[in-house]
Amino acid sequence: MGRIDSPPKIGEVIEASTSEFTAQCYELHQPPPFGSLVKTREGDVEIYGVVLRAATTSIEPGRRPIARGRDEEEEEGIYRASPQLEKLLRTDFTALVVGHNAGRGGVETENDEKLHHYLPPRPARIHSFVYLCDLKESARFSQSLDFLSILVGAGGQADELIAASLRYAAAAHQEPRDFLTRAGREVAVLLGGETNRLTTILRRIKW
Repeated sequence: MGRIDSPPKIGEVIEASTSEFTAQCYELHQPPPFGSLVKTREGDVEIYGVVLRAATTSIEPGRRPIARGRDEEEEEGIYRASPQLEKLLRTDFTALVVGHNAGRGGVETENDEKLHHYLPPRPARIHSFVYLCDLKESARFSQSLDFLSILVGAGGQADELIAASLRYAAAAHQEPRDFLTRAGREVAVLLGGETNRLTTILRRIKW
């Protein structure tokens, strides 16, 4: 079997735990979309995460950027006039870990037996590369909806995160409506009698 061509790397892990990892983007202001599926690695284990939040801040802790555009007609003029800004700012994103693949690194298998929708045994390594999963990989990962149980417990943004991740996954499937119908039923089971939460999520995933 041949090796799978890796998608372009978008960032690098700078903080990690078993349940989430934070990465710094290589390109300023270009984090992966909220709810999108990303992956990184720990040894031979590929770790999958759903993007939970992103932020652009000063590279120096405690030092906030200052307004610079009074005499500029467009925002890009600020960066042209002060090219050093790209070295003074950083864009980070955090992903909630939703599964892992314990197969051999880079080797394509014909089934998904090694794809697990629960937390990996170890966190990602610091400086591991992070990749945005393509449509094929997103569709493969979301064939099972077991990862939704992790998103339900994501805290204050859980409902928005569930909806965003399902919209993102649906776009990877040949029949998005069928996928969202199946996903909606799974969310209903997970939320039990929380009718208001369920209604909010279903409205946000309407295709």
